[in-house]
Amino acid sequence: MSAAGTIRIDKWLWHARFFKTRTLAARIVSGGKVRVNGTPVSKPARTVGPGDTLTFAQGDDIRVIRILAPGERRGPAPEAQALYEDLDPPQPRSRERPPDNPAYDGKGRPDKRARRNLDLMRGRDLE
Repeated sequence: MSAAGTIRIDKWLWHARFFKTRTLAARIVSGGKVRVNGTPVSKPARTVGPGDTLTFAQGDDIRVIRILAPGERRGPAPEAQALYEDLDPPQPRSRERPPDNPAYDGKGRPDKRARRNLDLMRGRDLE
């Protein structure tokens, strides 16, 4: 840590387990995809501390995080979750199957006729 209670933003994102590697976290920050207190950041060496608010994309979700502690190491998940407060938790995804996906309702492996019908429904050419 450089100053009292501050840490590099790429290192903090890695400590808090938002990204699998520190290099990936640095790449996201360098790409200008992270905001600190509403200001875009493009340098991974930017320091953050308790009270700062981070906004960044993670997968299909936009995460809004308030930093509570700088963190000493990349520890287990409960320790990482104590480093931040999630201001906008991601919505749970539905487990429903999309309506356009055909499914075989019979039992066991489909026979040749059923496979041909599935191919026709999926738009595959037989020849």
